[in-house]
Amino acid sequence: MSTQGNKLVIFCLGEDHFAADVHVVERVLRYASPTPVPDTPAYIEGVLDYLGRVVPIVNLRRRLELEPREVRPETRTVVLNVSGEWIGLVVDSVTEVAPFEQASLSAPPKMFRGLTRDYVKGIVRLNGRLVIYLDVEHLLSSTERIALQSSGAEALAGE
Repeated sequence: MSTQGNKLVIFCLGEDHFAADVHVVERVLRYASPTPVPDTPAYIEGVLDYLGRVVPIVNLRRRLELEPREVRPETRTVVLNVSGEWIGLVVDSVTEVAPFEQASLSAPPKMFRGLTRDYVKGIVRLNGRLVIYLDVEHLLSSTERIALQSSGAEALAGE
């Protein structure tokens, strides 16, 4: 079976490896501080103006309720195309783009419940390690995306 269409962008949060399908990744950017947007959840760092689009920036550590970490030179923003809208994920580092076999994908363990289970498509065995394959469609609800687009445009206009 060919893995030509099955590739993942692998990124890290601490020692944990996560992945998104390469087809939803628009770009990987060096971290730049986004413009803050008032009255947004704590996991939203703000918005960036990227290629003429208002891109909401999600701190993935906060969204997954992990320990905070300071921005380092290897910190990246992964810009994703989610249902035609772009969102950015702040991650500790991006390590590689790797092919994978669909057979190496396992369903999330039953102990993953609630929101955590919503964010995970499965676990991929990749080169001797386990990688959490994210379902990026569920990182922000459609209501959150719409609210951020409008308030983000206002925040950028006020700069």
